[in-house]
Parts: sequence; structure tokens; C-alpha cells
Amino acid sequence: MVDSLKKPKFEEIRPGVKVPAKETILTPRFYTTDFEEMANMDISLNEDELKAILEEFRVDYNRHHFVRDEQFDRSWDNIDGETRQVFVEFLERSCTAEFSGFLLYKELGRRLKGRNPVLAEIFTLMSRDEARHAGFLNKALSDFNLSLDLGFLTKSRKYTFFKPKFIFYATYLSEKIGYWRYITIYRHLEQNPNDMIYPIFSFFENWCQDENRHGDFFDAIMKAQPQTLNDWKARLWCRFFLLSVFATMYLNDVQRSTFYAAIGLDAREYDKLVIEKTNDTAGRVFPLVLDVENPEFYERLEVCVTNNDRLREIAESNGAAPVKFLRKLPYYVSNGWQLLKMYLIKPIRVDQLEGTVR
Repeated sequence: MVDSLKKPKFEEIRPGVKVPAKETILTPRFYTTDFEEMANMDISLNEDELKAILEEFRVDYNRHHFVRDEQFDRSWDNIDGETRQVFVEFLERSCTAEFSGFLLYKELGRRLKGRNPVLAEIFTLMSRDEARHAGFLNKALSDFNLSLDLGFLTKSRKYTFFKPKFIFYATYLSEKIGYWRYITIYRHLEQNPNDMIYPIFSFFENWCQDENRHGDFFDAIMKAQPQTLNDWKARLWCRFFLLSVFATMYLNDVQRSTFYAAIGLDAREYDKLVIEKTNDTAGRVFPLVLDVENPEFYERLEVCVTNNDRLREIAESNGAAPVKFLRKLPYYVSNGWQLLKMYLIKPIRVDQLEGTVR
């Protein structure tokens, strides 16, 4: 643990430029896809809604929003010790995730131009939004005498290939969970202004509307491609991506509970609320959602939290790599087992939720 009376030291590529966080299964990923399949996609089943969404993006509601003001004109040395470390990690992870979206959307806009003009323009405009977010977060890092070399990230990160339908599931959930994360923090700080340790949070109300609009686009594109939602394979994949997104967020946030405590939130209770809201929102498009009210769901996540604590202890201990791996293996197996058991918890079919406010 970082001494609360000292500023943490971050490894740097060069003065003021942070070495990117090591890639793990829980870090934000960079994606690529089958651009040819995307270009040939027939959107006629829901073209009117997609064109209406395009008009919203053209309006660009937040074009004047991401401008730093006098709130930032001060020293932030009061954010110190472990709080400073986890806050910098929060900014870095958020910046990396937004930049990942920028790269994917920009490339889609470029590859689809002239072949699928509606989708091409929407992706280009979404990349504009993500670039603003990433730039704003990277500028926030400079208040802590750090920055990310985004060009270096572009070249050094591994890219995960997902077929378009998997891109739709993953990015839809990423954008919607981003909305609920940002708006929950914003509403909490609106009611508890003394917990506002840094002014970036005051931008979250408008910011999360970008996330919401992006999610609405992926909702609309999946409805234009009903095969992504209406067969047994789609139901299995929806369960998989819901669990993946929820488990990743929970394990990351509990590990960084100090950050949430610094802004007056309990990481576990915050995540449970965000998971509940995102799960409920997903029911507007997905054919099923997870039974996150089943006590087993969080009991098994807590086993994974404990396992991850042990894995970090082993990683930081002395010993040869093969020995460390053997020591880690039971915890990897346990995590896999817990996630499988969570996946097998009977989901809730959306068609059984008629009459529920969604």
C-alpha cells in the first residue's frame, strides 16, 4: 500500500509521460473487426431510426462542453498517497477506454465511407466524441504532472478481433454502463458537494449523454440486424457479454475502493447499483438479462475478489516465474469456476418482464 503521506512514483517513458498500465484480462482492450462485413451490412429494417440518430450526432450537443475552466486553476497536491495513485489509475483507465473507442470508430468511419454512408458518418461522429473524452482525461492527468502518449498506445497495444455482432454487444454494454457510472457519480456529488475532490466530475452529466447516445446507436443497429438478438446463440452471447462486463467492472472497482471512498462512495454498493441499472437498460434490446438479485451472483464475485487478492500477493512475492504460476493456478481455476457458475444462473427472459417499468 502507498504511504498516505507520500506522493506515489509512476514509471515514465520520458519525463511526464506515464508508462501505460500493464495489459491484463481486466484492462481496457483495443478492438478491430471485419470491416468488409460491416460495410455490407443491410440497415434497411431500422434505417429511419439510424438516420434520426445521425441527425442527433450532427447537432453535436457537447461541442462546447469539454472546455477546462477556472476550477482547474490550482494545485492538486492535496490529493496524495494511495488516493492519488488510484485516482491517476482511474484517469488512465478511462482515457485508455475512450481512446480505444476513438480508434475503432475512426477506422470504421474511414473503411465504410462511400459504401455504407449512414453508418460511416455515425462512426466518424462518435469517434469525434471519444477523442474529446480521451483528450479531456489526458489533460486531467497533466494536473498530476503526467500524460499518456496516445500515439505510443496506438502502436504498442494488442488488438482483439471481434466479429461485428460481438462488437455490437460489447460496445453497447460499454457505452450504457459508462452512462450509469458517470451519472451515478454525478448525482452523488451533486447531493454531496464536499466529496467533489476534483472538478472533472462536474462535467459528467453532459458527458454521460454522449455515452447514452452511443449506446442508443448500437441498440438501433442490433435491431436492424435481428439475427444478433433473436436466436438461441444470441441469448448465450448476451449472457456472456453481460457477465463479462459486470464482473470486470466489479473486480476492478473493488480493487480500487480507495478511489470511491475518496469521493464518498462505497465501491461495492456503487457497482451493485450500476450493474442493476445497466442490466435493466439492456433488457430494452437484449432478449434476456442476468438475475443479479440472486445472492449467489455477488457471493461468487466476492470469491473472485479474494482470489485476485491472492494472485496479486503471489505476483509481488519473490520466486521463480514457474513456481509463481503453479501457486497461482488454483486461484485461476477457482475464478473460472465461479464465472461459469454465475453464467449458469438462470437468466431472466425479457418477455417475462411485461408490466415491469424498464
